[in-house]
Amino acid sequence: MMPHLLVDISSHGFGHIAQTAPVVNELAQRLPGLRITLRAAAPHPILRQHFRCDFQHIPAALDFGMQMANAVDVEAEKSAQAYRAFHAGWEEKVAQEAQAMRALQPDLLLANVPYLSLAAASVAGVHAVAMCSLNWADIYRHYCAEDAACGAIGAQMQEAYNSARCFLKLQPAMPMADISNARSIGPVARAGRDRRADLDATLHLGKGEKLVLVAMGGIEFRLPVERWPHMPGMRWLVPQAWGVERGDMPSPESLGIPFCDVLASCDAVLTKPGYGTFAEAACAGVPVLYVGRKDWPEEPFLVNWLELHGVCAEAERERLHTGEMGDLLAQVWRMPKPPRPFATGAGEAAQYLAGYFRGISGAPDFFCSANSS
Repeated sequence: MMPHLLVDISSHGFGHIAQTAPVVNELAQRLPGLRITLRAAAPHPILRQHFRCDFQHIPAALDFGMQMANAVDVEAEKSAQAYRAFHAGWEEKVAQEAQAMRALQPDLLLANVPYLSLAAASVAGVHAVAMCSLNWADIYRHYCAEDAACGAIGAQMQEAYNSARCFLKLQPAMPMADISNARSIGPVARAGRDRRADLDATLHLGKGEKLVLVAMGGIEFRLPVERWPHMPGMRWLVPQAWGVERGDMPSPESLGIPFCDVLASCDAVLTKPGYGTFAEAACAGVPVLYVGRKDWPEEPFLVNWLELHGVCAEAERERLHTGEMGDLLAQVWRMPKPPRPFATGAGEAAQYLAGYFRGISGAPDFFCSANSS
């Protein structure tokens, strides 16, 4: 019987899917016939866009991250209330999830990065590996430190993360000083192909015409692009769901090519600080305009990494309403491009996981035998 990998994915946007899929795809190539079960709240078509391997999908929301007003603004009080409700009867909840996990009979759990899954795996006796650029314990404590329940809830979250055999810390990552089992590995990013010639032909772009992708992530953040001025020699690619009817604003979905190829073929991308888009843009050499999230604790580490490995500039919130981006775009297009980073993380993570399945070491400390933070 082929080994069984259970993959549990956070329900906070689509960034955790973007981090996980390249690792699982690489692992499936190394271990043909590996049985894969994905538990995620994302729609099946979204998962199919990212995962190239066969998998069984079990729709499930194993966490919620933070309560969001939109893609960039956290609602701290609502989040604190939600965590109090989520942790009510915590031990019973963990026991129920452990029972469900035993029924699935996985040989290994890969969690990005719902801590309830890791706590359940510990109770169920299932070996588990966590993998992400952040953890929800640090995010929760950042926003909910004043809540009376923060100490107890944070301790339960922390215990769950530290129960994993290893926490693979995808660079760029938060420091995660309280994660005792962390091991840093390289960036994870889908490798997009530059298909600019196809886009030029499909969109009938003129010589030297610029193409800028608007990608605000998996949490809805509708921009008033209809009010933006027409900029000669430039077009915006805006989400089809926004229903924009302007000749200079086609949708990336209408192009009929994978999103990562669209990104790799553009002259710039407008986005929020998020792991997936930052990593993919840097690895493709595409300049980034980002809208600051200010209080999101992961942001400075993402931005510092992108400033070192790519080309970027911050766009103030007001510019999202006015569409006045011309000077910023001209700025990033003048900046020298550093050498592109290599997305080595998927291969590194897959090597560790494949080593477990191949039985080259059954020692509990196999994954973190060379701990580094």
